[in-house]
Amino acid sequence: MSRIVGARLRVLRAPVGDGIAMSFSPLRDRSIVLVEVTTDDGLTGRGESWINYPPWAAHERVATLRDGVFPLLLGQDSTRISALHERLCSRLDPLGRQWGAPGPIRQAISGADLALWDLAGQRAGTAVSALAGGRVRDRIPVYASSLGPADVAAKARECVAGGYPAVKVKLGFGRATDERNLAEAREAIGRDVALYADANQAWDLADAVAMAPLLADAGVEWIEEPLRGNPLGGLEELHRRTGLPIATGENLYGVAEFRDFAASPAIAVLQPDLAKTGGLTEALTICQLAGANGKSVLPHLYGGAVAFAATLQLAAMSGPVAGFEYDVRDNPLRDPLLVGPPVPEKGLIDLPDLPGLGARLDEIAVAAVTDTEVATGD
Repeated sequence: MSRIVGARLRVLRAPVGDGIAMSFSPLRDRSIVLVEVTTDDGLTGRGESWINYPPWAAHERVATLRDGVFPLLLGQDSTRISALHERLCSRLDPLGRQWGAPGPIRQAISGADLALWDLAGQRAGTAVSALAGGRVRDRIPVYASSLGPADVAAKARECVAGGYPAVKVKLGFGRATDERNLAEAREAIGRDVALYADANQAWDLADAVAMAPLLADAGVEWIEEPLRGNPLGGLEELHRRTGLPIATGENLYGVAEFRDFAASPAIAVLQPDLAKTGGLTEALTICQLAGANGKSVLPHLYGGAVAFAATLQLAAMSGPVAGFEYDVRDNPLRDPLLVGPPVPEKGLIDLPDLPGLGARLDEIAVAAVTDTEVATGD
């Protein structure tokens, strides 16, 4: 037994330096919650909870972790990851439903779950990817994400020079802007680099159908979250009318929500986010579900250092993961917080094998971007 004796959260925040925007809102700051779980055998595991939106999300997450998650962890055996995951979900998911906020609950649980896996790897003296069935690969492709809404051509050319096999353009900024950005991206990358697109739920069904010819002309291989609210029925109707392959998953919470999407012929790609959907425990099951339905998994990743490290471990041990998203914008909460961060070379990234989540945090760098700290336990 390895009893949990303490838990701490730190809100990490840094200003955005290059004008990041989604169809629904600009991103004012890079923000994450670093979750740390300490055991009586002297180990500390780290996880991450996603708080990009809204700008005040950190206030909710501090309260949910401090008052909801941490009391359910203290005193428990950290080695019983599945049981603790079930404990957190069974106690907190009903509150999320009544609150109308199941997403924030699962995002908080994600941070704790990742910390428990980090502990397990440290205790075993091996990377997490060696624990759950073993590693299946040591390198994996990544696609360049977050192009747009401005300077698409220049950024796309940078991605081609970097050897990325695919790039993804942000859409949902109006038809004229979207048409221009699709054309600029395709011209910049040529026909040998794949083009993906992400509308961030900007359109209704009629809008999406109207955009389909532009997407087809640009050679877009799949469109991510095209419809407002992400309704499966609407996505299936869009696919029926247009034949567009659809990717989704960053805003689905837990394997139960993924099940019907995985079974649908409209959905080509599943995109769980380890800092949102329920952590590595949930993501591993989602990958199994994807494999059973013949679907590829390209994890969503738009967070910080620990989510990055955890996603690399998922990629190392799960066959259905065909690659994942690599944010090419300035992110002071990712690489600068890691000692020797993995970086893509010619579109491929090495999968670390250090104990735990496979990467080491630079504690001085973390302290420099810490905005809020809350601790509980011994």
